[in-house]
Amino acid sequence: MEQQLKKLMAEAEEALARAEDLDELNGIRVRFLGKNGLLTGVLRGMSKLSAEERPRVGRLANEIREKIEDTLARRAAEIKEKVKTARLEAEKIDVTLPGTPFLTGSKHPLTAIQEEIEDIFLGMGYSIEEGPEIELDYYNFEALNLPKDHPARDMQDSFFVGPEMLLRTHTSPVQVRTMERTVPALPVRVIAPGRVYRRDDDATHSPMFNQVEGFAIDKRVTLGDLKGTLQVFAEKMFGRQTRTRFRPSYFPFTEPSAEMDISCGMCGGKGCRVCSYTGWLEILGCGMIHPRVLEVSGYDPEEVTGFAFGMGVERIAMLKYDINDMRVLFDNDLRFLKQF
Repeated sequence: MEQQLKKLMAEAEEALARAEDLDELNGIRVRFLGKNGLLTGVLRGMSKLSAEERPRVGRLANEIREKIEDTLARRAAEIKEKVKTARLEAEKIDVTLPGTPFLTGSKHPLTAIQEEIEDIFLGMGYSIEEGPEIELDYYNFEALNLPKDHPARDMQDSFFVGPEMLLRTHTSPVQVRTMERTVPALPVRVIAPGRVYRRDDDATHSPMFNQVEGFAIDKRVTLGDLKGTLQVFAEKMFGRQTRTRFRPSYFPFTEPSAEMDISCGMCGGKGCRVCSYTGWLEILGCGMIHPRVLEVSGYDPEEVTGFAFGMGVERIAMLKYDINDMRVLFDNDLRFLKQF
């Protein structure tokens, strides 16, 4: 029996030395030390031994069990360390390499410009109002002194979506809606930013663009108040050195009406390619609110006056950032957008 135990020990050592993973070690443990393992099978024959042999064989069996268990534990530790080392080698990171930068977004230039316009007028006591983009013909034209078949409607090629509904061509309808809601309160100072739609599409026009309408109503509001307000706006948007000029123009909903120019920021008003060598850049339209518009909205034109202006956000962005084609603002080209 002693020879059987020694042979069993040799087999166990050989099997443990060849084991490559923990599952294989567990199989060896069950094979040699399990309830029905080889060592147990040998020990069952101890009943046939003499009284003198049993203690010696028992001690040898215990020594073999302890050696197998110790070897199992040692091999298990070795295999775990080997697996850990292999995993660390496979997953190692070179900490000296530059890290992967986080891509951070930024505001679209049109969003930034619109928010800057809003901030300027909020600082002058104006509030912000919004209105529907699908508008009634009444608010888009008739209430703004543009009755049906009026030739001035041709100035705004429109997208009609029904007999009396269209995509608004300007944010001026918000002016009428606001006055109807606030009458007879005074003073009223409002800007109305939003998307508008016209059938234009070239380097300086888009079928969809953003506009900011502004107006103020009170007793004794004058053209001088309009000019002073827009001068402050121009200086805050383009710099204190900016000069303005007003040229007579025509809008059905204002009288008198004007186009406002600013001095060219590229040449300081001396004349260059950007301003077509005139020294001036057109920026917006404005004027005193037409008495009929006041009357339709519920205000008495004999008691109150007001001024209004409208500017394209894209136009302001193109002037401020020297962009020569409006379409790049809508192309979603990251090479362009990352400049801002």
